[in-house]
Amino acid sequence: MSSPIEIASVDLINPQVEDWNSFQDFRDALADHAPEIETLVAKLKQAPEDRVIITNLFREFHNIKGDAGLCRLPFVIPIIHSAETLLSRMRDGEIICSDGLAEIFLLTLDRIEQAIDLLAERQPLAPLGLLSLANGLDSLSRQAVAELDAATIRLIEAVTGFKPGSALNKDFSPSTQQRSSNELHQDLVFFRELALQLEARSPLFQGRTERNLSYALATNKIAGNRVDPEQLEAAVYLHDIGMMFLPESQWLKPEKLSDEAKVALQRHPLWAAEIANRFVGWQQATQMILQHHETVIGSGYPNGLGEKDICDGAKILAIVDAFEAILLKHSHRGQQKSTLRAIAEINAGDRQFSAPWVKAFNQVIRNQIETNA
Repeated sequence: MSSPIEIASVDLINPQVEDWNSFQDFRDALADHAPEIETLVAKLKQAPEDRVIITNLFREFHNIKGDAGLCRLPFVIPIIHSAETLLSRMRDGEIICSDGLAEIFLLTLDRIEQAIDLLAERQPLAPLGLLSLANGLDSLSRQAVAELDAATIRLIEAVTGFKPGSALNKDFSPSTQQRSSNELHQDLVFFRELALQLEARSPLFQGRTERNLSYALATNKIAGNRVDPEQLEAAVYLHDIGMMFLPESQWLKPEKLSDEAKVALQRHPLWAAEIANRFVGWQQATQMILQHHETVIGSGYPNGLGEKDICDGAKILAIVDAFEAILLKHSHRGQQKSTLRAIAEINAGDRQFSAPWVKAFNQVIRNQIETNA
């Protein structure tokens, strides 16, 4: 089946926004459609032949395609059309939804959301590989039934950098090495208690501190412990402590923030760094905390630093913090956490994260997958 807008006729590398008011309308509508799509995909995985669910999911994707046409965002259309084609084949009973195809629907949604977010920030979309995604989806949508599973695996690997397997479908948490009180410096014990107090503010944060610590230390270790592990540990514990000075509505709930609230939220690294800096001997951790929301292209906060000015510990912390935030976003939408989707977003963020540290983090995830396989 050919797309209503051919892939070759659409700019999927550097699409332009013709009307910013219409763009915002599309963005708002997409924010409404996305949670419903995630809910329907979760239901479809439990009942892969339920035609009511398939029809409703088709309708959600079709509405996004229609909105893209009305709002003059043609690059969205061929991508969504291929997802529709797969759903049409399911509705006709030709194919049955597999876990792999469910991931394809979610990854497609994620890439569209990421593209819209980048466009809103006037950033290029090249890191998302939308052209490869569109071509891969188009090919997959026309694939013979006997070849569909293999083609699905290839596309997921192309999008995420990871070959799907049984371990990738688990909502696993990294194992952490327990340290006795005798091994912990008194300050680290106190820092950890502060982190656990923050964690206790929401059931969605449960286990967050230990997950972040495990990922950060493992990433650092793979790179040869280029960052002092104790300083990194302190940074993990304290990096979000500044959030506790903000109203809970600004950081515990998924509602869209006002511009004023965004400005306030961007102060939290400063507040956390000030706390860390009051403890003698933790100046490296202070720097990591202060810089963990900076980006390699200088678009971050609070100081707009570029890659060469950001310390390695902050680069690790940025990846780990973002990975947890992506999984938390899934929870806010009532979805099971998906390592595949989170990894895909991290690897698409080459204008946000330091590539060498992303490579090390990828190896941590690969090791976890092998351990849990």
